[in-house]
Amino acid sequence: MTPTPAVGKDTMHQNPPPLTTTTVTVAYAGGDERRGPVTMGQANMIRCILRDDPTHINIHDVWPVPEGTTSAAVTDALCALTVRHEGLRTTFPHPPGATPVDQVVASEGTFTVTVLDHAELPGDPAEYAESVARAARAGRFALDREFPVRITLLTVTGQPAYVALAFSHAVADGSAMAILREEFAELLAGKELPGLTSLPPVDLAAVEASPAGLRKSEASLRYWERILRTGPQEMFAEPRGRRPGTDEEARQLTLRSRRGARALAGAARRTGHPEATVLMAAWCALVAHRAGQDSCVTAVPSANRFHARVARSVTTTSQDALLHLDVRVETFDALVARTWGAVLNAYRHSQFDSVRLWEMIDRVTAERGSHFGRDVVFNDVSALPAPLLGTDAQERDDAEQELTWGPPQALPTRLLAFTYRTAPQLHISLWAAPSVFTPEEAEGFLSGLVLLLEAAAAGDVPMKALAEVTGVRPAERGPDWLRVDGCWVSPDAVRETLGRAVGGLPVRVQVTEASGAEPYLTAYIACGETPLTPTEAHRALTALIPAAGSGVLAPHRYVLVENPPAEPDRSDAWRRLNTIDEGTGRSRQV
Repeated sequence: MTPTPAVGKDTMHQNPPPLTTTTVTVAYAGGDERRGPVTMGQANMIRCILRDDPTHINIHDVWPVPEGTTSAAVTDALCALTVRHEGLRTTFPHPPGATPVDQVVASEGTFTVTVLDHAELPGDPAEYAESVARAARAGRFALDREFPVRITLLTVTGQPAYVALAFSHAVADGSAMAILREEFAELLAGKELPGLTSLPPVDLAAVEASPAGLRKSEASLRYWERILRTGPQEMFAEPRGRRPGTDEEARQLTLRSRRGARALAGAARRTGHPEATVLMAAWCALVAHRAGQDSCVTAVPSANRFHARVARSVTTTSQDALLHLDVRVETFDALVARTWGAVLNAYRHSQFDSVRLWEMIDRVTAERGSHFGRDVVFNDVSALPAPLLGTDAQERDDAEQELTWGPPQALPTRLLAFTYRTAPQLHISLWAAPSVFTPEEAEGFLSGLVLLLEAAAAGDVPMKALAEVTGVRPAERGPDWLRVDGCWVSPDAVRETLGRAVGGLPVRVQVTEASGAEPYLTAYIACGETPLTPTEAHRALTALIPAAGSGVLAPHRYVLVENPPAEPDRSDAWRRLNTIDEGTGRSRQV
């Protein structure tokens, strides 16, 4: 659900303008004209395209052009890719104001290439090309009629140097761009591309709509619902928490570490598990440790290309796999063993009707009185044929370990990581929300990940020793925070938010701790002459929770009284008052 990060801000204005700008129209013909329903991945991204800022949802890439290549060879290769892949010939017709439900594949058509010719490229040509591609992300794609790729060819006195591209996320994701980049290079090298082995989008949609596909989608929704009803609603629930109602701007922090690559390989050999599993276990262990949680809930966006029918399909498969990993084990080796099955389970449940998913999320979180936060995202693209590295793709393999800060971007999550390579260096970029990670803590987190891998390569690591091994300290919450319904909760934050939700009426939140059971919350509201029901109080509170900051979960029960007691800070005084009404406020009892 998260597009490939935009790296940095537009810097084209800092560079000398091109000598000439020319628009070339390229005609293509080939393949069949087809029509069918959209895929689940397309529906998910179309929903985001119609709602989100285009600079956040559109995606981009830069393809270097080998020296000596002609402009005609570049356009011929682009034309061949368009004919080869139905996704690039796809539009989504729909009436004004409606959401597309069908896709149409053209058998012929045209696209344009904007040629920017220069006397010479600026000092950092790759960064300049990146800025051109990034600038093309601005502006919403017209899904019903626009060719879904904006193409700019950068030339030096007529000689092609780079192709800068911006893609509609409805037809491509990071994996698809990597496949196209690889095939573009092979075409320019004169190689013949092999036959297609993965399904085009129209055929993929048919598989998804089959009885087996629908059963798979239903199973995925049930899997997600179990996590949403029982797992932590926010991984980083702590006093400094998320900033209310806003995305944060986070700087990119990149780790390049030969140490990390050696340690990961060593830990994989010692445990007998794949490197990807070991890295995922280490990530989840450290996230849960830092967050002070018993489990790690992390979205894994690239997970849904594990099946051969979509592995090399040029389309968008952008649907999350949601990993819920219980970290309550004695040792890291035990966690690695548990991770293997948990990851496979998450992968199997990463195909779903996204509209129904969000309806379910809204329903479940309203019933639970929570707000599910997509706080943690881990995107391992190291296995792709040509990993999407952007301007950080320089082959700097000599660093034993280095951390470098890059430009900021809006972050709709709390912790986002892209693993680009695992050999010969471990290459990870991290975006950590400043409200929960200082720059030093972000650096310490990535350094701690390497330290954990090194310790795991040498031997089994006790989970209780993570702070000592990694140097990463758990979140500090204070004595008033407690775990309620699997979530860290601040009763004071609940009281303050509920008070605002009911228009400033006096509120008391009581914590009841039953022997052998989790605590539960009871909210007393003195409503005076104000008409109010538990259902209305609950609905008003849940409407505020998404922007209420951290640690807010709805009380299990609402008790309405007429006036506050003389001693409003005493729970027993509230309990002695006459009750006007009481209930859970939920649409289903909890």
